[in-house]
Amino acid sequence: MITKAPFSYSFLAPKYWLTWLSVFILYLLSWLPYNLQILLGKLLGRLVYRFVKKRRKIAEVNIALAFPELDKAAQAKLVKENLENTGIAIFESGMAWWWPQWRAKKHFGGITGYHHIENAINSGKGVLMLVPHMMHLEVAGRMMGIQNTGVGFYRPHNNPLMEYIIVNGRLRFSEALVTKRDVKSLLKALSKQKLCYYLPDQDYGRKRSEFVPFFAVEETCTTTGTLIFASSKNSETVALSTYRKGGKYFLDVSPVFEGFPTGNDINDVTRVNKAMEDAIRKAPEQYLWLHRRFKTQKDPNATSYYK
Repeated sequence: MITKAPFSYSFLAPKYWLTWLSVFILYLLSWLPYNLQILLGKLLGRLVYRFVKKRRKIAEVNIALAFPELDKAAQAKLVKENLENTGIAIFESGMAWWWPQWRAKKHFGGITGYHHIENAINSGKGVLMLVPHMMHLEVAGRMMGIQNTGVGFYRPHNNPLMEYIIVNGRLRFSEALVTKRDVKSLLKALSKQKLCYYLPDQDYGRKRSEFVPFFAVEETCTTTGTLIFASSKNSETVALSTYRKGGKYFLDVSPVFEGFPTGNDINDVTRVNKAMEDAIRKAPEQYLWLHRRFKTQKDPNATSYYK
């Protein structure tokens, strides 16, 4: 379990100078007026839309698969808005890592359903909070930290300097962080009545997965790893939805998943996907559609959607 990322003098080496410059620029930009940062983020996202065609293609495929009820024009509009939110997310990371508390509170739209977390903790239980990969996830975590710091479950960055920056930035609004391979530490945190984040909505491959509905894709590869943590003794499972509207960030905690998990993995992960889908539908343009969510198909010989 990580509670601090130590500084290394190796970070001063020339190979990290470009990273330092990028981080310093983002830090300076984080002090600009909020609306200006959002505008700059949209402009950056439009550049991504125009020039990073590989990622745009992934978003186009995902949105076409997930929302077949939308016509081509509506799908294209959603893709463009999604890429704009990709640019905004970069600025939102700076907001999350470096904003003073008074400024973060100014943009906190509030949290509904927080009593579900309080009730579980007050009854001596940990809380497993299922969260989708929204673009504004960093700043949403900062907003939740205003109410209650938790334990984050995350994938370490490949760049050691960025890992140092990200971990210390997240620890401003988290009690501790746990890497995705450190399953025991997250289970231990749940047993100690901690609020723990888990993101179950990406394609982690067919190992320890089931193929269940997610949006309009009937057989979506979905991890059963969620059930390992949800099975922890003395813990409850809830879902968290987050969205940005009018310059504020809103959080909504769902009621506790009663009798979860049931022991039927297919039914259980179907329920998880439904909770994630409900959360994403509140602001679909703000979701991470750039991830190849439908990469692993039930038929290993099937043609990839992303070809």
